[in-house]
Amino acid sequence: MIDQSIFNNKKAAYYTLGCKLNFAETSTIGKVLAEQGVRKVRAGEKADICVVNTCSVTELADKKCRQAIRRINKQHPGAFIVVTGCYAQLKPEEVAHIEGVDLVLGAEQKLEILQYLDNIAKKEEGTIVASQSKDIRTFSPSCSADDRTRHFLKVQDGCDYYCSYCTIPFARGRSRNGTIASMIEQAKEVASKGGKEIVLTGVNIGDFGKSTGETFISLIQALDEVEGITRYRISSIEPNLITDEVIDFVASSKRFAPHFHIPLQSGSDAVLKLMRRRYDTALFRHKIEKIKKLMPHAFIGVDVIVGTRGETDEYFEEARTFIESLDISQLHVFSYSERPGTQALKIEYVVDPKTKHTRSQKLLDMSESKLQAFYESHIGNDANVLFEHTRKEGMMHGFTENYIKVEIPYNPFLINKTTKVRLGDWNKNKTALTCQFPEETDKQNK
Repeated sequence: MIDQSIFNNKKAAYYTLGCKLNFAETSTIGKVLAEQGVRKVRAGEKADICVVNTCSVTELADKKCRQAIRRINKQHPGAFIVVTGCYAQLKPEEVAHIEGVDLVLGAEQKLEILQYLDNIAKKEEGTIVASQSKDIRTFSPSCSADDRTRHFLKVQDGCDYYCSYCTIPFARGRSRNGTIASMIEQAKEVASKGGKEIVLTGVNIGDFGKSTGETFISLIQALDEVEGITRYRISSIEPNLITDEVIDFVASSKRFAPHFHIPLQSGSDAVLKLMRRRYDTALFRHKIEKIKKLMPHAFIGVDVIVGTRGETDEYFEEARTFIESLDISQLHVFSYSERPGTQALKIEYVVDPKTKHTRSQKLLDMSESKLQAFYESHIGNDANVLFEHTRKEGMMHGFTENYIKVEIPYNPFLINKTTKVRLGDWNKNKTALTCQFPEETDKQNK
């Protein structure tokens, strides 16, 4: 039994680095502590407990985690600091020796945090509670709301793919998921609280069903029937797992947005083989072309890694040419980072940092051009926008179904409402499109 008295009048601060899945899990940890009477720290207050949920997708991510922990230790002197997440799972000893850290929780333990908070007195050295990756088996449900209007629903965790450059299977364990019935219940709860948009998140969400004998297509078909949710977005999904059946369904669904995030990683078939990816460029092109045929207005974001071991100048040029030829909306460009224990370290050809930077910049420039063209192709169209809480310089923002950012003068009555607008030109900073209500535009044209 937990001695609840240790949480009396306690305040907690929460810090999340990395992916949306981490944000969902941090939110769940916050709810668990709130049920014990621990309230979230307010601006300017010192916390009694700090929870840091870390990322380890690159060496830079590890460095940012270390910096964040040290900064938090200075901001909240005397606070009991708990570190969890992928960095904590992969390098627990390293994390435990960072000044101020009291408790390191692995992936299997993070959402059972209460079991390990029987004493929140500062320690001389961080205590480690972590399982080996092969023993990470539990699926812990999580659903969070961000500071805008979206909720992130964790539908799956872990990965069985073991790509040559990636440590996530070691940090997150084997692929596993909750049941469709449990996902429906969580979606209904979001709707009951006024939530309008849900993003389905996980490590490899297209693999949904591994541990329950269900399928991803069955999941999205069931979620589409939940009343009260205006739209769903599918977060990053592997090209070989976004089946034609899934694409067909999204195109005809009531609530799934024409918005896709598909990791390509390289546009060179030779490099894809070195990466141990499970598709080739022909399959990837087929998926993009099918999406665009059924949903010409769809937003497609694509992940690309540059400078991986084995990526020669010739292979990069192959990749650049292939990506240029795709009808996509935006690139998310990452520089390859050496990760201990990965098979990629056996590949002899190494790309120097300067070349990585040059290649990244070429793809970032391409991304900017494609995004600008995508936005401009929609100017003058009517679209449904879900407006958000954020107010900045007298303006508010929202997103269309196909993820175009829209700006309008602040109006509190529009918050968390789906509103039909007519898309105008760029705003002054070229970060969003302006808009008007269609009836206003029609009156001006008469």
